[in-house]
Amino acid sequence: MADSLGHVNDENFKSDVIEASKSQPVMVDFWAEWCRPCLMLGPTVAEVAQENAGKIKVVKMNVDESPVTPSQYNIRGIPTLLLFKGGEVVGQLVGNLPKEEVAKFVSSHV
Repeated sequence: MADSLGHVNDENFKSDVIEASKSQPVMVDFWAEWCRPCLMLGPTVAEVAQENAGKIKVVKMNVDESPVTPSQYNIRGIPTLLLFKGGEVVGQLVGNLPKEEVAKFVSSHV
């Protein structure tokens, strides 16, 4: 995982995602250590984050360490990517997807 990716939890989600998305789109990668597809998607998310540096903020949230926020956003399966703009969810991807799909998802919102 790239150092450029931030990490959020239940405590800082509102400030680091909701408030931050009012000035720049924020993509949240909901994942867990035991989730193989999550671990496979991780490098893809890091690459897309690096390629879009300055245009979008990308953060990861471990659903085991922070269970409140995922339930508020009805996260039923991981990995799930949520994209926030203006404090609202504007897009969602679920599963280990090819880089092209993740990049297209991001570029449609930046």
